[in-house]
Amino acid sequence: MNNPVIVVTDLYHPPQDPGDNFDLITAFALPGVDLKAVILDVTEEYRHIYEEHPIGDYHDRRGPREPGIIPVSQLCYLFGRNVPYAMGPFRRMRSPEDTFEDVPKAQQLGIQLILDTLRASTRPVQILSFGSARTIAAAYNREPDLMRAKVGRIHLSAGSDTDGYLSNRPGVVEWNIHLDPHAVVRLLRSDLPVAIYPCATHEGGFAYGRHNSYWKLPNLEFIRDMQPELARYLCYAFSRSGRVDFLRALEEDPPQGLLDQVCASHHHVWETAVWINASGSRLVRRADGTYRIVHHTQLQPGDTILPNELLPCTVNVHDDGRFAFEIIGEGAAGDEAKPAGCAVSSGPSNFWIYDRHDPYENEAALREALPALYRSFRV
Repeated sequence: MNNPVIVVTDLYHPPQDPGDNFDLITAFALPGVDLKAVILDVTEEYRHIYEEHPIGDYHDRRGPREPGIIPVSQLCYLFGRNVPYAMGPFRRMRSPEDTFEDVPKAQQLGIQLILDTLRASTRPVQILSFGSARTIAAAYNREPDLMRAKVGRIHLSAGSDTDGYLSNRPGVVEWNIHLDPHAVVRLLRSDLPVAIYPCATHEGGFAYGRHNSYWKLPNLEFIRDMQPELARYLCYAFSRSGRVDFLRALEEDPPQGLLDQVCASHHHVWETAVWINASGSRLVRRADGTYRIVHHTQLQPGDTILPNELLPCTVNVHDDGRFAFEIIGEGAAGDEAKPAGCAVSSGPSNFWIYDRHDPYENEAALREALPALYRSFRV
C-alpha cells in the first residue's frame, strides 16, 4: 500500500533551483507514494528582481518569479492527476508560535490544505519539507492535536550534519533554515515525529558527510532516454522557459541545442534520501553489481541494501534555528558546548537523524540508481 504524502517545496516559476522541478517528478511517479497535496513554499524576497543575494554558499541573481503553479499543473497534466495544491505564507514567522492568521487568505490555504488532508486521511501521513518549514509549523500551531494524531513522520531537509555552524561559523545558517528559522525551532522543540536530513556540513552546502544528504550528478545525459513528455518538462524547467503555452511545450520536442545544453549540465541533489525513506524504498546493489532504487516489496535474492538509515537522536536547537544532535547510544555530534537558548527532547526521542555511512559510496550508487529510476518513470 502506498504511503500518503504531502510535499512542501520551495518550487518557483521560473525556477530558483530547477532541482525542485526535477524532484517533483518523484512525487508523481515513484512507487510507494500516494501524493495527497503539494504546498508551495514561498519567501517574499525571492519573488523579486535583484542582482545578487548571497546566503552562505548560495548566490541567486534571477527574478522575478512566482509560486510554482505552472510546473505542478504540467505534472498533473502529464500524469492525469488532479493533485490539490496551495500556497503557504510569504513572510517569515514572527515567533515560533505564529499562526499567520493576519496574512492574505490565499497565503493561508497551504496551512489549511495540510490540516484538511490530515483530517481526511485514514492512515498516518508523511510530510516532506524541501524549503522552509513555516507552513508545517503554522499547521502545528493551529491544530497540534490533529498533527500529533495524523502525522506519520515529518521529513525535514535542512541544517548541517554537525554543530560546526554553532561554533565555527557564528551567524551563518544553512539555506532552508535561513528561509525561516522560527519554523525550524518550532518543529525541533515540538513533540512531533521529525526525521532530519541535513543539507550541509560545517564546510558548506556542497560538502560530504556521514549525516548530510548532498550528492552531485556530473551530467543529465539520462534525460535523453526518459519518456519524451518528461524530458520536455525538464527542458522547460532547466532552461527557465518563459513560454506561456506551458502545456503545448510538453507536446513539442525542444531544439536539439537546448537538449544538449540541459543534458551537459551538472546537478546538485539533496532530496533522494528523503524519497527513498518516505516511499518505503531501498538503495541496493544487485547481484550483477548494478545499483538501483527499488520498493521494498521488489527486493530480489542477492540484493545488498546500502545504508539510508534514520537513527534516533536528541536535538538541541538554538533560537536562530541552528541545531546540534546526539545519536542515542553514541557521543554527541561534535564536542562543543551547547549554546544558550536550546531545548532538548525529553523521554523517548521523537527525532531521527539521517545516516548514509560512507557518503562517497552513497554518491557512486546514486549516480547510477537515480538515472535508472527516472528512465523507468511513465506518465
